[in-house]
Order: sequence, then structure tokens, then C-alpha cells
Amino acid sequence: MNIITQINALNNSHCKEIIDIILPIQQIEFNVPVTLEGQPDLLDIETNYHQTGGNFWGAFHNGELVGTIAIIAIGDNAGALRKMFVRKEYRGKELGIAQLLLDTLIAYCKQNEINAIYLGTVDMLKAAHRFYEKNGFTQLNKTELPKSFPLMGADNIFYELYLGN
Repeated sequence: MNIITQINALNNSHCKEIIDIILPIQQIEFNVPVTLEGQPDLLDIETNYHQTGGNFWGAFHNGELVGTIAIIAIGDNAGALRKMFVRKEYRGKELGIAQLLLDTLIAYCKQNEINAIYLGTVDMLKAAHRFYEKNGFTQLNKTELPKSFPLMGADNIFYELYLGN
């Protein structure tokens, strides 16, 4: 069986598909107390990501959207990694979808002079912590985040990755 995963930039025409991946993972799988109302960025990808100097990507597996990742440019050559989600049945090293998504985001950051990437996550997402740490992210205190970092209410673990000068 020939299985193909493609990473493509997403725009507002993909909002429903994006929401259909992210909300169930947050609310049902991980029981994180977030709602669509608390994430209005998902209803306008172009304004919230593209127009900041960031981007939003999706992983398509045989034509179906199965994963997402995004970056918001937050000034001072820094970015906030957002919305990294992969459907449960597509996770793991075998397909490498999370790695493809992160590699795409890092390449974009390097091309666009975003030299530091920050992210927030929740303490229960242990596999995510291991993934970020394996990719060179180091944990930092909330107080060490740039002032421009857009905090999400549920986040209580924070990471940074320096890409260069």
C-alpha cells in the first residue's frame, strides 16, 4: 500500500477541517477545558497566522487532513508555535507526521528570520513534552517568556527553541 503524507499551507477554506481535528483532541481525548470560543483564531487562520508573518500547515494523509501546526510571529525575530495536533491513529514514528509538521515549521522560521520559537502546552501531554525535548526544545518558566508571547489559559508548561543568532 502506497501511503503518502503531504504538508500544505492552510487558509480559511480549511477552518472547519482544522476545528474538527483540534477540538476533539483537546476536549475528548485529553480533557483540556478549552472551547472554540476560547480559540477564535481557528475561525480566521489568515488574519491570525498569515497576516502576523506566520503560517498554518496541515498534514494530508491520502488526501485527508490528519494533523496541524502553526506559527505566529510575535516580534523580535520570535514566534509562538501553536495548534500542533495529530489524530491519534496517525501518531508515532512509523508515519512521522508530527516530525514532518515540525520540520516544515522550523524551515519556514529559518527562511523568515524567526530565530526563537516558544510554545505552551499542558502538563498531562507527556508524549508532546518528550517530542519537543527530542527536537531540542528546552523547558522554561512562564516568567521567562517574551512579553509578546500570546498566553493560552490552559497552558502550564513552556518551551523554547533557538534556531540561530
